[in-house]
Amino acid sequence: MNKKPNAQAFRNELERRGIDTLYHFTDRDNLESIIRHGGLYAWASCEAKQISIAKPGGSPLSRQLDTRDGLQNYVRISFTRLHPMMFVAMNDGRISNPVILQIDPEVIEEEGVLFADRNATRNGAQVGKELEDLQRIHFDTVSAKNYFDLNEEEQPFYQAEVLIPTFIPLKYIRNIRNFGINLPSRPEVMQTKEPYTAQITRQTPTAFIFVIDHSVSMRRKTTLFGEEMPLGEAAARLINHQINQLVLRCVKATETRHYYDIAVVGYGEQTYSGWNGTLEGRDFVSPEELKNNPYRIITTKEEVRTRRGTTIREVERVQWIDARMDGNWTHAHKAFDHVKRLLDEWMKAHHEQDCYPPTVIHITDGVFNGAPSETVLQKANDLKSMFTNDGNVILFNIHITPDNDAAQVTCPINKEELNEDRYAEQLFQLSSLLPLRYNEDIARCLNDHRDGRHVAMGVNVDACQLLKLMDIGTPTNISKKS
Repeated sequence: MNKKPNAQAFRNELERRGIDTLYHFTDRDNLESIIRHGGLYAWASCEAKQISIAKPGGSPLSRQLDTRDGLQNYVRISFTRLHPMMFVAMNDGRISNPVILQIDPEVIEEEGVLFADRNATRNGAQVGKELEDLQRIHFDTVSAKNYFDLNEEEQPFYQAEVLIPTFIPLKYIRNIRNFGINLPSRPEVMQTKEPYTAQITRQTPTAFIFVIDHSVSMRRKTTLFGEEMPLGEAAARLINHQINQLVLRCVKATETRHYYDIAVVGYGEQTYSGWNGTLEGRDFVSPEELKNNPYRIITTKEEVRTRRGTTIREVERVQWIDARMDGNWTHAHKAFDHVKRLLDEWMKAHHEQDCYPPTVIHITDGVFNGAPSETVLQKANDLKSMFTNDGNVILFNIHITPDNDAAQVTCPINKEELNEDRYAEQLFQLSSLLPLRYNEDIARCLNDHRDGRHVAMGVNVDACQLLKLMDIGTPTNISKKS
C-alpha cells in the first residue's frame, strides 16, 4: 500500500468524528470468491481478471453510471452499516443473503482514495481525494440510526462513500473469519461451508420468534378442525401447538435440552411479550422453562394420524399464550423493531458460534398501517440482513384469512404466481428467500416438488395451511449426539 504523505491527518479526522469502522455489503455467495482471490476487487477489475461474481450487488444501470464517471475500478465502501442500496439490491433480487463486511479505516490512507459526500454518481456529488473532501462528508447524517429518520434534503448525504482504487486486501476486512469459511494458507485449498447446514446443539442453539397480529380484525371467524373460532384464537392454538412440538424435540430421556431460545411478540398499536402465566413479560425462554411453566391446559381438536389415515380427535394440550384481539392498529413496523432488538442481543451472545440462523414467523390477517410501506419494508430488510456464521435470519410473513375460498399463495418461486395482487407482492418483498434445503420440507408439507428458491410467505392461508407453513419454518436438524 502506498500511503499518502499526510495519511495520519485523514485517520485523525475519522477518529475525531467517531468513525472506527467502514462497511461494504455483498451476498454470502460471494464470500468464497473474495477469500480465494485475497480480497475485494472493483467490478471492472473482476472482469479484467475473469473473476466471476456469483451475485453482484450493482445493477446494469449503476455500472453504466460508474463507467460514465470513470469509477468502474473503485471498490465502494460506506460509513453506514445498513446502506439503502443494500435493500434495493435485495428487493431487486440481485442479492438474497446479504452480509456486511467491516472494513478497517486504515484503507483511507492509500494514495488515490476518493471521498464522495453522497453516491459518487449522483448529480451534484462532491468527489475528491483531499482532506477537505473527507471533511465535506455530513458526519451527523451518516451516523443517523435510520435513513427514514432524516429529512429529504439530508437523505442523499446518508450514502456518502469512500472509493478504494482496484482492491481491498483481506487483511483490511475485519470480520472475514466470521462466516464459517476457512482462510487457507494457499488459495487453492478452499474449504467451503454451505450456509444453513449448522447442526442445532446445546453449544450452538438457534432461536424462534413468533410474531402475532393482535388487532381487532382477528375477531373474524374461521374454522379449525371443524370448530368455529376467531382467527386470533386459531392462530394462538396453532402457535401453542408448534411451541409444544419444539419443546418435545428437546426432551431426551429425563432432561429437556436447550436447543432453542423461543420468544412470542404480540402487537397492535404497541408491541409486547406474548407469554402468559409465570412467563408473562419475558422475552426469550428455554424449552425447559416452557416445559416447567405451562399456563393452562385446554381440550381442543386436532388432526391425528392413525393406521387408517388421519382423523379429528379431542386432545389435551398445553397453552403458553392466549389469543388477544384488542389492537386498534396493525403496526407491523413496531413489531419488526421489537424483534430486531431481541435478535441484536441474541446475536451478541452467540456471535462466536456457528449457530443455525434464527427464524421469525409473523402472522397477520390484514394490511399494515401506521407507517409508509417503504418503512415497513426497510424494517423487514433490517431483520433479513442479520446473520450468524451459518446464514441470514429467515423471515416468514403469513396472511391468515377466514375465507376458505380465497386464492391461496404459499411459498411461491416468482412474482408471476401472485396474479398482480398488490398485498401479495408486498408480502413477497418483506419475506426471506428460502435456502434450497427447505425444498424437501415444502415438497412434504405442501406437495410442491418444484426446483428453485421459494419465498417464505403465505397469502390467504387458512388455519390448516398455517400449521403446514410453521412446520416448514421450524427446522429439525438437531444433532443426535448432543
